[in-house]
Amino acid sequence: MIKVVLAGVWVCLITLAAVYFSVQMATKPPVDEAAEKKAQVEMVKGESITVPLLKDGTVQGYFIGRISYMMDKEKLKGVTLPMTEYMTDELFTLLVGNSMIEITNPKAFQLEEFKKSVKEDLNKRLGDEYITEVLVEQLDYMSKADIHTGQETGKAKPPLQIVKPAGGDKPAGEGAAAGEGAAPAGEAAAAGGEAPAH
Repeated sequence: MIKVVLAGVWVCLITLAAVYFSVQMATKPPVDEAAEKKAQVEMVKGESITVPLLKDGTVQGYFIGRISYMMDKEKLKGVTLPMTEYMTDELFTLLVGNSMIEITNPKAFQLEEFKKSVKEDLNKRLGDEYITEVLVEQLDYMSKADIHTGQETGKAKPPLQIVKPAGGDKPAGEGAAAGEGAAPAGEAAAAGGEAPAH
């Protein structure tokens, strides 16, 4: 008889515990994974830099780029990284060394491949997964001929857009006006200074 009573009490306790945990799980607020992920990273704004396009040993024009990064907050604590210098070197490597962009066909530019390459190369150089995402805010091209024409006439031709800026409404290839984030002809300011006049 005692065994039956104990078994009944045990079953009641198990049932009550199961109901309690079921109610707790059902009323628990849903986890916002996107918000959690966003809280773990911070944006590091990049600076505008100018990279020359070389062909047959001569400068053909200049890429004007601005790239920012989403970086892991925990890994950044107490660490100072020369991101501007690293990014300048990375863009020179990709745009000058590998000719990743075929300027005669800018629409063929593989943006995701470019961003992936930048992220992987920089994380490898930094020795850890510091960068979680690469944001290409600007990537334009100005030919040397357009720069000379702008200097001679005083009318700057808009640069050729390789990457359309977020929120922009101009078709690819038309470029942004000088006052819309792109450097005017002959003033492609960057880490390397002004675009030289030839």
